[in-house]
Amino acid sequence: GERTLFVFDDDIKRWTQPYAVGYEDFYFPNTDGVAHNRRRHWNLPALFQPGDDTYVLLAEANVLRDQCGAYLSNREDASTYEVKLVDDRFTCPAEWKSPWRLAIVGSLADVVESTLVTDVSDPCQLEDTSWIKPGVVSWIYWAHNHGSQDYQIVKQYIDFADTLDLPYVLIDAEWDVMRNGGTLPDALAYSRSKGVAPMIWYNSSTAWISGPGPGFRLNDPEKRDSEFAWINGMGVKGIKVDFFGADSIGTMNYYLDILDAAAKHQIMVNFHGATIPRGWQRTYPNLMSVEAVYGAEWYNNRSTLTDRASAHNATLPFTRNVIGPMDYTPCTFSDSQHPHITTHAHELALTVLYESALQHLADRPESYLAQPAEVKQFLSALPTVWDDTKLLSGYPGKWVAMARRSGDNWYIGVINGLDVPQSIAIDWSFLGNEKYLVTAFGDVEDEARAWNITTEATLPDSASLAPRGGFVAVLKKN
Repeated sequence: GERTLFVFDDDIKRWTQPYAVGYEDFYFPNTDGVAHNRRRHWNLPALFQPGDDTYVLLAEANVLRDQCGAYLSNREDASTYEVKLVDDRFTCPAEWKSPWRLAIVGSLADVVESTLVTDVSDPCQLEDTSWIKPGVVSWIYWAHNHGSQDYQIVKQYIDFADTLDLPYVLIDAEWDVMRNGGTLPDALAYSRSKGVAPMIWYNSSTAWISGPGPGFRLNDPEKRDSEFAWINGMGVKGIKVDFFGADSIGTMNYYLDILDAAAKHQIMVNFHGATIPRGWQRTYPNLMSVEAVYGAEWYNNRSTLTDRASAHNATLPFTRNVIGPMDYTPCTFSDSQHPHITTHAHELALTVLYESALQHLADRPESYLAQPAEVKQFLSALPTVWDDTKLLSGYPGKWVAMARRSGDNWYIGVINGLDVPQSIAIDWSFLGNEKYLVTAFGDVEDEARAWNITTEATLPDSASLAPRGGFVAVLKKN
């Protein structure tokens, strides 16, 4: 059986998420090992602070075929976290190998910058990866819950992607009942005519099988292969598969079956309502992103995120996003069904802080198009994969300051997780003696939905953040 234990001193700080399929909850800061969770079962990853500048992130990696996922339990002792298999009746075959159980140990920078989850996972299984193209995606659901049923609304998102020169558009759930002047083939043809590559949604039909469609198209191997051949022939470059039901052996095999079949037809994959990435993005690099996060779409569902978003957003870079791509769907300037109270600069910074090879822009087209030219240029040129990452400073729930490099350019993202102003010093020593032209996007005092945009050849010593505010800088070699 599984006998891995991680034992900590009592009373240390920890950030843990109650175990649930979907991984869509907050990371509760606590010292008692309970944190509003009487069952005391916890999702991976989980973050611990055993010393002033020492942190431990627990995770797992390289979950392969015929293996289930795991979670943590401290039911027996509040500071002893035992790895538990989701399939508790699992019988270990003689030739079976355990997935990796990981403890990433060091400073917060060591944790955030770690690539250990992919380092220990199986290498790439694909002979050709030239067709895999990361990029920014326009996305309909956040603003229009049933928008993909409406051909005219779908066209608006295609036109928006065309205007901002975004490479992709995602046609979300219920495209199988599209109406109002067109069907899916019409939408795909219109998208291709605009030079925007389409992606489409599927119900995994393993959990919410009575939910939105299309459903039951990917479960059977022959139907799945036929479906992927059909959509590839119409120019579809990626799929989003939603509503998975468990971390069981059968479900883990299903994830891998989809990745393998999609790769054969040169289709990129985004899993939603899904498990956390466990190194699969190395083994199957057509896995571009995974939800497994309490993200911006929850503004569409409940009022909970409004008051908690800033602290939650400032926790995710130290927890969930360390282990792999995270489809939070960041950067919304208007409101969904429930308002957000983070500033415009905070929202823009999330596109730098959160790594996702397909970065979905979820707001209404008119909201993005109403922004200043500098903001639109930023989104048009936004990288979604990075050559280097440096945590400049931060503390979970309070603030994050991160630098990411794409080619010769550096992007700086800073957010305030608190409801009071903060001034965050920025150490630019990592740049050496290079000179840069800096375009900065900052907060305007007492105006959450306003911009302070500057372009100059000097680097600011600090970022002045409004309550729940943010700061973004793009550094181009001068």
